[in-house]
Amino acid sequence: MLDLKFIQNNPQLVQESLNNRGMDLDVSYFLKLDEKRRTLIGEVEELRNERNSTSKLVGDLKKQGKDAEDYMSRLSEISEKIKTLDADKKQVEEELQDLRLSIPNVPYPDVPVGDDEDANIEIKRWGEKPDFSFTPKPHWEFGSELGVLDFPRAAKIAGSRFALYWKWAAKMERILINFMLEIQTMEHGYTEVLPPFIVNSDSMQGTGQLPKFEEDLFKLEEWDYYLIPTAEVPVTNIHKNENLSESDLPLAYTAFTPCFRSEAGSYGKDTKGLMRQHQFNKVELVRFAHPSDSYEQLEILLQHAEEVLQRLGLHYRIVNLCTGDLGFSAAKTYDIEVWLPGQNDYREISSCSNFEDFQARRANIYFKSGQSKKKEFVHTLNGSGVAIGRTVLAIMENYQQEDGSLIIPEALRPYMNGMSKIEP
Repeated sequence: MLDLKFIQNNPQLVQESLNNRGMDLDVSYFLKLDEKRRTLIGEVEELRNERNSTSKLVGDLKKQGKDAEDYMSRLSEISEKIKTLDADKKQVEEELQDLRLSIPNVPYPDVPVGDDEDANIEIKRWGEKPDFSFTPKPHWEFGSELGVLDFPRAAKIAGSRFALYWKWAAKMERILINFMLEIQTMEHGYTEVLPPFIVNSDSMQGTGQLPKFEEDLFKLEEWDYYLIPTAEVPVTNIHKNENLSESDLPLAYTAFTPCFRSEAGSYGKDTKGLMRQHQFNKVELVRFAHPSDSYEQLEILLQHAEEVLQRLGLHYRIVNLCTGDLGFSAAKTYDIEVWLPGQNDYREISSCSNFEDFQARRANIYFKSGQSKKKEFVHTLNGSGVAIGRTVLAIMENYQQEDGSLIIPEALRPYMNGMSKIEP
């Protein structure tokens, strides 16, 4: 969340940020509420001072054997007034906190202003689109015809937006997890972790999923537990309420987890195939950075995610998300969009974001700076390194052959027992 003093000192900037994000929140109301809070604090403090001095006066009068009845009556009035004002203050503070938790991060200056994905700016392309002598099939057709993607049986087991993998597709999903983790741990210096796949509401609030996005989450009935929507949540919260050593920054962690999302706001988009599932696997990259170099760390994080697609020979582009497409907690996000010839379109396979101190402030992740030992919040970053199911479907669509066979990307062949091609 944003620093309260930042909102107080920069109301116009925060309001402009909200407007650019298309959010109907009034900063002036927040400031009036904050002013009311401060007024109440002042009134309570003044009454407490009066109570202290009156109590002392009552004590002195009693010692002198004088009548203190009027002052004792006043003490009773003061106590009742303080009780009422404390209740009012608590109500105002709770409303302020709820509002503060609902204010998104302020976009970084170079984030383009726009309403939706049409305003995103492409900044890079890598590789070339594959050239086909036939019309390539979308992965749900190709995989179903080969009998390796089974959506009807998955629907029978669980419902819509689930997939059942068979044979080499199941193996490819599994080996891609190892492939990605080994790149990040062996070559890029990430520490691998295996976190819980269930988290409490404090953890969800720490990374910004709660309270705003509860409808997108799967909650365990009668428990303060949620299935994770991404490994970002448990991995970021590893250091919740911790004082990190400034000299240890940046910290870099990677984790494989399943992810669970209700996709409540998708309204039927991407319902075919593996694009938008209620359950999917992902390798996540999380970095804790010093505020002075977090945007350099974002570029490093992006390169580490790109490396996976480059090794697999998958053509992609990178876009800088506009204000209207930016995630709630992010100050800046790059989306990596892989080319899918079966759908004749680019589709997101990784998002790499810098949250600055937005998440760290919510989760209280900080360090003591320099000789002054002043408390500063770290900057948190994360990115998909990358989504596994979407990588499987990208391989299917880009490496399919006219006879129904599939060429295995060279980088995966050692993991596939040396196989170079899967026959139909």
